[in-house]
Amino acid sequence: MSEIPAKATESDDPSDGAETGAAGGAVAGEPPRGGTRDRGGRAAAHASDDTSHGAGRGLPAVSGVTADADGMSGEASGESLWQTSPPGNMYDYIRVASFSIGPDGLVDQWSLRAEQIFGIPAERAVGMDPIAAFVTPDLHDRGQRKMAEILDGREWTGVIPFRTPGPAETEGLAEVYVMPTTTDDGERAAVCIVVDVRTLRRIETDLAASQAIFGQSPFGFLLIDKDLRVRRANERFASTFGGTPDDHRGRGVRDYLTSPEAERVTATLRRVLETGESITDMHITGFVPGSDERRHWSINLYRVHSGTGRPIGVAWLGTDVTERRTAAREAAAARRNLALLNEAGARIGNSLDLETTARELLDVVVPGFCDLASVDLYQALLVGDETPPGLADGSAELRRVAFASAVSDAPFVGGPAPVPVGAVHHYPFNSPCADALRAARPQHVPAEDGQLVQSSLAVPMVAHDTVVGLVQFSRTKGSEPFGQRDRELAMELAARAAVCIDNARLYRREHQRALILQRSLLPPGDPVASGLDIACRYLPGNAATEVGGDWFDVIELPGHRTALVVGDVMGRGLRAAVAMGELRTAVRTLALLDLEPAEVLSALDEIARGLGSPGAPSQGFGPGSPGGVRQASRTAGRPRDADLSEVYLATCVYAVYDSVTRRCTFANAGHLPPVLVEPGEQALMLDVPPGMPLGVGGEPFEEVEVELPEGALLALYTDGLVESRDHPLDEGLQAFVGALTDPSLPLEDVCDQVLNTLDTHHGEDDIALLMARVQGLPAESVGDWTLPREPRSVGRAREYTRGQLLSWDLEPLVDTTELLVSELVTNALRYGEGEIRLRLLLDRTLVCEVWDAGLVQPRRRRARDTDEGGRGLQLVGLLSAAWGSRRTPRGKTVWFELPLPDGGTGLTDPAEALLSLF
Repeated sequence: MSEIPAKATESDDPSDGAETGAAGGAVAGEPPRGGTRDRGGRAAAHASDDTSHGAGRGLPAVSGVTADADGMSGEASGESLWQTSPPGNMYDYIRVASFSIGPDGLVDQWSLRAEQIFGIPAERAVGMDPIAAFVTPDLHDRGQRKMAEILDGREWTGVIPFRTPGPAETEGLAEVYVMPTTTDDGERAAVCIVVDVRTLRRIETDLAASQAIFGQSPFGFLLIDKDLRVRRANERFASTFGGTPDDHRGRGVRDYLTSPEAERVTATLRRVLETGESITDMHITGFVPGSDERRHWSINLYRVHSGTGRPIGVAWLGTDVTERRTAAREAAAARRNLALLNEAGARIGNSLDLETTARELLDVVVPGFCDLASVDLYQALLVGDETPPGLADGSAELRRVAFASAVSDAPFVGGPAPVPVGAVHHYPFNSPCADALRAARPQHVPAEDGQLVQSSLAVPMVAHDTVVGLVQFSRTKGSEPFGQRDRELAMELAARAAVCIDNARLYRREHQRALILQRSLLPPGDPVASGLDIACRYLPGNAATEVGGDWFDVIELPGHRTALVVGDVMGRGLRAAVAMGELRTAVRTLALLDLEPAEVLSALDEIARGLGSPGAPSQGFGPGSPGGVRQASRTAGRPRDADLSEVYLATCVYAVYDSVTRRCTFANAGHLPPVLVEPGEQALMLDVPPGMPLGVGGEPFEEVEVELPEGALLALYTDGLVESRDHPLDEGLQAFVGALTDPSLPLEDVCDQVLNTLDTHHGEDDIALLMARVQGLPAESVGDWTLPREPRSVGRAREYTRGQLLSWDLEPLVDTTELLVSELVTNALRYGEGEIRLRLLLDRTLVCEVWDAGLVQPRRRRARDTDEGGRGLQLVGLLSAAWGSRRTPRGKTVWFELPLPDGGTGLTDPAEALLSLF
């Protein structure tokens, strides 16, 4: 048996001694094997007081020695000597077994744990030869020698490979501790303690791993006992709080944390110890020795149990999260700032009004960014200057346009005194606000003692390198002061608002220009015409610019006639408005030439075709005309899209109303038909040939003459009133005709009624509506005479004139009118043809007309001092308010106009006028 590896006295492996100690110290954990019998059937366990002779049979008594809850040995005397260890203690974990060998070298006793390790029941094991049964055959000889030495009284410790006999043979490795003993008869025997080596190796590995985790953990590790005292600390914890790990034994929570944090953690430890519920990621704050910087830790707490399952304390695993917490706060601040910027982008600039934009900025920043804020804009910018001056010293006048506060009844203290909204003020030269405006950089405004505000920023509003105003952000006491990140955010918010305000300023400027343009192209106020009561409405389709291509006009013509015009340039916005302005000007020019309506539209068509080609002549562009060929050759090299974008098309209806005859002549260029409402009759659309739109060319325009009864209502309009995407045009026209149910109402009320009734029948196009009620010139206000072509007709014309003026109580006009009538009749006799017709018309002015059949138009010339004639028309021009001539179907008409005596316009003395000619 010398070949069997041995320990202790015979082992060459010094490390086995530690295993022997572990095995020897574990014998107390071997539970007694109740009912174990020896070979002769004797009871194997008799109590013995002789330790040298009763070690084998006294083995059950040894099991009374236990370990306490902390793994330390029980007391040598007292009640703890007989304390019963609960299942699951250290010895159960190590799996220590025992058996005894009798004097004959056979198994005499076999414990229950031996059954578990070797897998052989006691009934079978008792009486077996342990060498033959468990040792491999090649080691039998050495085993027998060792057994003989043991029975001779020699102790032996070693590691033995074994196998379990039987059909399910397994191999294992056991550490055996053999202690010699004697029987009651004085014969030599032995007691064997056996430990499973693999279990020991696993325990060693677990202990090493536990020590590595505890000692090498990068986290602070504490083991806290049930008295809430530190039982063990690792190096990481000691490196944070100073000293060695042993220095922290026995310390409590209050040695590391201050109240009330210590009370909170203590209560949490007690709860974990009592309930067993783990705590994950609990945040605590405190200070480390030698530093006044507040630190933050995240700790995990869980209850620790002994091998018996009894709670023995709480494990504390902590890590420093100060930097992580700071980074998280920075990230949260960044997210909050991004959210604020996103909200600013969504809410600021929704209105193109300066004051509204400023209030939108304050709605975003209060209270999300600051507690109080105000916006000041340059006064010059608000009153409409092109460029806000912003004096170099930052002291230009500003107006406070907005203020917001999240603090109840807290006045804003952004200057020497509170500034109310709407007040005009300026900042002193040496103030931070003036510095911010002057340098275009934000400035910190120091807080004054005893005031609510503790931190303020004065941030200039800069848009396109132009300072438009100043924003002040303030935080009250109790809020966090402004930092660098806040400063940058404030600059970004102010810049965004500044761009929106500058856009609003530019929009207002362009809007005002567009309004000026639009108003200049439409009749000012309510137009006044002879023999007509007029009302009108204009509604632009683009509410943003308030300009469009629709227009209407009322043009007074000689002889108390009136031209009514309604037109619509295809397209919208400023481009259509400009084209409309050119066409409207052309219409007025052509109307003053006193052309027939069809002639006006024909000339206007030629002008419209020339609008799209800058520099092109205004006529000669009809199909097949040389001008058209030349124009086509000039534009052939340009892109087709460019040519299409320059096409100007328009529709127009042109009507001339004569208040004496109450007859109206219409001409239409692709426009919707006029609507007429006669007294007591239903409204109807006049059958006026539509013709082609202006700018198309190639087709002549037709005229239609209609006699309008007294009190009749005439309506001209554009398609924006009756056309919509949701309704067909015919339905809109019928709705318009049906809306004119009560033409006897005042015209302003009729216009409002039409617009309200057709609210759902028009879309987003421009709307122009012109309504006129016929009020013909009374017969008593007209004097009409036919004169023969003879010299004495001049005298007769003066007599008729004097008599008619006296009947009208216009004696102050008699001399001047007689003189001018005689001049016109004389010219008709000298240069005209056929009979002469004299007509006097009295309305808001006095109009005198002289008709003849001649086609030669009178021409005013300057007579020389030696000339005996040639001064008649000069005299007419000096004495009359206006004069002119026009062609008629049967010749021409020369006319002049005089203001009435009560009109506020003084008359020129005829004598002075005559003298001024020489």
